[in-house]
Amino acid sequence: MPLRTHLALFTAGLAAATCLTAAGPAQAHTSHACSPSVSLDRFSDALDKTTYEDTFVGNLSALAVGRDGSLAALSDRSSLFRLDARTLKPRSVVPLADETGAALDSEGLVADGDGTYLVTSETEPSVRRYSRTGKILDRLPVPDDLRVSPAGRGQPNGTFEGLTLLPGGRTLVASMEYALAGDPADTVRFQTWNRHEGRFRLADRYTYRTDPGLGVPEIRATPDGRLLVLERGFTAGVGNTVRLYLADPRRGMKKTLLTDLATCPPLGATAKQPQPNPLLDNIEGMTITGRTRNALEILLVSDDNQNPAQTTRFYYLRVRATP
Repeated sequence: MPLRTHLALFTAGLAAATCLTAAGPAQAHTSHACSPSVSLDRFSDALDKTTYEDTFVGNLSALAVGRDGSLAALSDRSSLFRLDARTLKPRSVVPLADETGAALDSEGLVADGDGTYLVTSETEPSVRRYSRTGKILDRLPVPDDLRVSPAGRGQPNGTFEGLTLLPGGRTLVASMEYALAGDPADTVRFQTWNRHEGRFRLADRYTYRTDPGLGVPEIRATPDGRLLVLERGFTAGVGNTVRLYLADPRRGMKKTLLTDLATCPPLGATAKQPQPNPLLDNIEGMTITGRTRNALEILLVSDDNQNPAQTTRFYYLRVRATP
């Protein structure tokens, strides 16, 4: 079934659900406004350059909230952390690996409704399902042309970065970080799978146009079936560019800018290297942690690459919403 058909089914009856908007004045946290529709509550560097059970707590590339409210954080060095959602203090860590026991370049994370995790790796690329203890339960099919060159047209370190489930849990979406070989530089592929009798089958593919020089490190489905899309880039001597967009699959992935994070108030943040705003770093992970009457609560995290010049930083955003 096409993605747009699934979206129509999922959103039927959601007339009272929250819908994002990029119009109108900010309703709350005006002094912390990044744009008319986004405000920054606070940030936290509490986990920067820390360890837990002899595992470095950093290299964080994805976040996910489970049905029980627990917060999971995925390291691109094959570690899956469970964090206290309030304090961010690590509670457990589970090592992940492929079928041969080799480490992953783990980038995308979804907490499924049955307590398992769906995890992408950029290496092949791949999507695997893991138990809470790190056991491989399933591996999803991937189109040949998305595989890393020379097997396909994917760029090394530029394949599956973002991963999200659409409302209803029947459609999974993975975003490539950069364009396939032979595609325009601003064209990124979004691959979908439909769940049937508990297994995911390949489905539609969509194209998304990035801003010049930027890639897609993360996507997250909103309650009304649209997608929050992070776009990110880095320029030596200048720093990071990080923008948050709202894209609508029902309208050909038409996107609307919610905010450029360089416009957020720094709130006393410091940077270890040049940045257009000292708040910025290599932001890669994003999840929706809650909802108030007129806003979605969004948590972002930066990947410090275990680099002294970078910071593991969590960002607490509110994206304004209206009924």
